Amino acid sequence: QTPLKKTNALIAQMGITFLNAYVPSALCCPSRASILTGKYPHNHHVVNNTLEGNCSSKLWQKIQEPYTFPALLKNMCGYQTFFAGKYLNEYGAEDAGGVGHVPPGWSFWYALEKNSKYYNYTLSVNGKARRHGENYSVDYLTDVLANMSLDFLEYKSNFEPFFMMISTPAPHSPWTAAPQYTKSFQNVSAPRNSNFNIHGKNKHWLIRQAKTPMTNSSIKFLDDAYRKRWQTLLSVDDLIEKLVKKLELNGELDNTYIFYTSDNGFHTGQFSLPIDKRQLYEFDIKVPLLVRGPGIKPNQTNKMLVANIDLGPTILDIAGYDLNKTQMDGMSLLPLLRGDKNVTWRSDFLVEYQGEGYNGSDPTCPGLGPGVTHCFPDCVCEDSYNNTYACVRTLSTSWDLQYCEFDDREVFVEVYNLTADPHQINNIAKTIDQEILEKMNYRLMMLQSCSGATCRTPGVFDPGYRFDPRLMFSNHGVRARRFSAQSL
Repeated sequence: QTPLKKTNALIAQMGITFLNAYVPSALCCPSRASILTGKYPHNHHVVNNTLEGNCSSKLWQKIQEPYTFPALLKNMCGYQTFFAGKYLNEYGAEDAGGVGHVPPGWSFWYALEKNSKYYNYTLSVNGKARRHGENYSVDYLTDVLANMSLDFLEYKSNFEPFFMMISTPAPHSPWTAAPQYTKSFQNVSAPRNSNFNIHGKNKHWLIRQAKTPMTNSSIKFLDDAYRKRWQTLLSVDDLIEKLVKKLELNGELDNTYIFYTSDNGFHTGQFSLPIDKRQLYEFDIKVPLLVRGPGIKPNQTNKMLVANIDLGPTILDIAGYDLNKTQMDGMSLLPLLRGDKNVTWRSDFLVEYQGEGYNGSDPTCPGLGPGVTHCFPDCVCEDSYNNTYACVRTLSTSWDLQYCEFDDREVFVEVYNLTADPHQINNIAKTIDQEILEKMNYRLMMLQSCSGATCRTPGVFDPGYRFDPRLMFSNHGVRARRFSAQSL
């Protein structure tokens, strides 16, 4: 069963599925900023979903927005560009120009004010506020986005190439399904993998604090959430079908690339965390990535390690733009899409997240002290100030490994061998070879201070990797500087 049958048939089976596609930060705003800029969070400085965390702030607008890949497509490559849907969580905030702010790079702009909704929302229509209510036929956001997209395809100029970015909030909470789909998937519940509803022993304290086993009400809640998310995706599936049909009708399907992906994963009960994202595990950082288009053979899979920072470089490469002129950290996927032989590819990439929390205690969970946030019933909190970490995720011919360090008093380390332990149950930080730990720590420091081309240097398990242990000691200042607020 899948809620995306048509998407699978129209994109995956007609193109390529990337089996190892990741986000460098498992949270909406940092991840979306990475897609737009082609940069890691330490380079675009969007660290969480708040204005203070640089989400759609004045600073972001001034320093990053003019250099996003859509801005380059429009200004340098002569593309007509179309945006519809959720942009960044704080988009439209009064302190950052309200919905009157239209980011550079968009010829047509239909952006949701603030975060995910399905009804009763405001759109910025090229900078003018348009309110929507709760009448399904005219207001259900996924369908509204589909109709606006079809209109664009109908009326756009045929003399310029086009780029569209359709960003459905679905399957984000509040998980409101279209009325015809509210009875779908009645028998579906969250997957019961081996890490479901177990205690996260040897993990960061935030994971250890989760109540195990979960209460029946928590399990019912997360199963309901899983089902409702699937239900909302049925409308996304309809949207994809309508768009592909329209492109076919226009005679443009064969020369159009279509990318399908998400801005983060989501957990439902793993390590007894009811629901959310923003943790370092596979279920939060791994996303789907399907691509069809000219020169892509149908029904392919690719195991290379790819990340959402690669989307901007790929699309600019398709448009013929010289990537050396950008400051992007990612790599163009075009050689992989074309099936080029002998492509040298990365063997690792960086995951980084700066915890969200606030000074007061959570009123529902005073016992946990200050700094926690996003607390569920039973006082399972999903985030905290010191849920601040950075990881190297390595995938090479010989290794499938994740190495993570927390920026907290313990300098807590988590290491997983995903070949032996795909569900990341056993933290092997204390038993893994010390030399590997040192190399991974050094590689992490390198990646955390990388920019542009230096983000694409050989990883620890690449033949070209050079390790100089003496640098470990002169470089340790990097660790302290890692997530300092001053760098924002």
